[in-house]
Amino acid sequence: MLPVLAGFFVMGFCDIVGITSDYVQKTFGWSDAMTGFVPSMVFIWFLFLGIPIGNLINRWGRKNTVLISMAVTVVGMALPMIVYDSVTCMIAYAMLGIGNAILQVSLNPLLGNVVTDPKMLTSSLTAGQVIKALSSLAGPEIVMFAIARFGEDHWYWCFPILGAVTLLSALWLGFTPIAREEKRASSSSVGSTFALLKDRKILLLFLGIFFIVGVDVGTNYISSKLMTEYFSWTPQQAKSAPQIYFLCRTAGALLGAFLLTRISASRYFRWNIIAAAAVTIVLMLSGHEVVSAAAIGCVGFFGSSVFSIIYSFAIQDKPEYANEISGLMITAVAGGAVVPPLMGFAIGNMGITGGLAVILLCILYLTFLAFSVKDSQVG
Repeated sequence: MLPVLAGFFVMGFCDIVGITSDYVQKTFGWSDAMTGFVPSMVFIWFLFLGIPIGNLINRWGRKNTVLISMAVTVVGMALPMIVYDSVTCMIAYAMLGIGNAILQVSLNPLLGNVVTDPKMLTSSLTAGQVIKALSSLAGPEIVMFAIARFGEDHWYWCFPILGAVTLLSALWLGFTPIAREEKRASSSSVGSTFALLKDRKILLLFLGIFFIVGVDVGTNYISSKLMTEYFSWTPQQAKSAPQIYFLCRTAGALLGAFLLTRISASRYFRWNIIAAAAVTIVLMLSGHEVVSAAAIGCVGFFGSSVFSIIYSFAIQDKPEYANEISGLMITAVAGGAVVPPLMGFAIGNMGITGGLAVILLCILYLTFLAFSVKDSQVG
C-alpha cells in the first residue's frame, strides 16, 4: 500500500503551477492574459485524457499505467534543463499535466486493488489526499529552495528535483508486486463510457468532481490576490495565503481519513460542505485580515475530503466499471481549468467579491449534491 500512496505525493506536483507562473511571467515578460493560461496548460489534459486513459487501463493494467504517467512526468521535468526557453517551459507544464492526468485516472483504481472494504476505500482515498496536500505544501518550498540555491533566474531547477522524486516513486512501485492486478483484452469505447452519464447519480457525481476541483484550484488562485488587494500584503506575505489553504486542507484530510472509518460518508459530506459555504460567505463579507486568512484555511479544511467521498461513491455505485468511471470522474478535474478563468472574468467586472461568488456557486451545487446522494444509494 505504501508505494501506491507515495504516488499521491507525485500527484500534488501540479500545484506548483501557482507559484512558478509568477517567475515564468517575469522571465519571459508574458502578459497577465498569457500567464493565465499556465494553469489551463496543466489542467486541460484531464478533459481530453481522462476517458481514453480510463478505457486503456483495461489493456495496460493499472500499475503499468501509473508507471507510464510517471515516465511522462520525468521527461517533462527534464526538458527545461536541456533547453530553457518559453516553449520548453510550456511543454514542461503540458507534460506535467499529461502525466498528472494519467496518474489520477490510474492511481485511484490501483488503490482499490489493495483496499477492498468500501468504508476503508473512502478513508484510504482521503489518506491519499493527505499525502497530495503535503506535496502541495512542499511544492512552494522546493521552488524557494531552488531560487535560494541557484538564484531567481534559475527557478526552473525545481523541475529536476520534482523529476527525481517522481523517478524514485516509480522505481519503488515498479519493484512492488500488486495483488489482484487485472487486465482485459479489449477496452471500452469513449461512447460507452460517456453513456454512463445517463445514470442520474453518476452525472451528479461527475459534476460534483468538476465543482470541487474548481473550488480547490479557484481558492488557491484567489487567496493571494485577495490578501494583497484587501490588506496590502507584500508579494512575500501573499505567498503564504495559498500555504495557509494547503496546510488546513492537509489537516482536514488527515482528520477525514480517521473519521470516515467511523461515521457515514454522506453525513460527513453534508456537515463539511455546509460549513464550507458558511466560511465562504464570511470570506466575502469580512474586512479583517486574520478572519479572512482563517476563512481561506477553513475552505480548504472543510473541502478536503469531498473529492474522495464523491469519487468513492461513483466507484462503489458501479464497481464493475471502476476503470471507466475513474476516467470519467478524472475528466471532471478539468473544472480546475474552467472555474479560474470564470473567476478572472468575474474579478475583472466585479472585483475580488465576484471571484468569491463563483466559488460560492460551486459550493452551493455541492451542497445540493450532498443531500441528493445517500448511503443507501451506495452499492
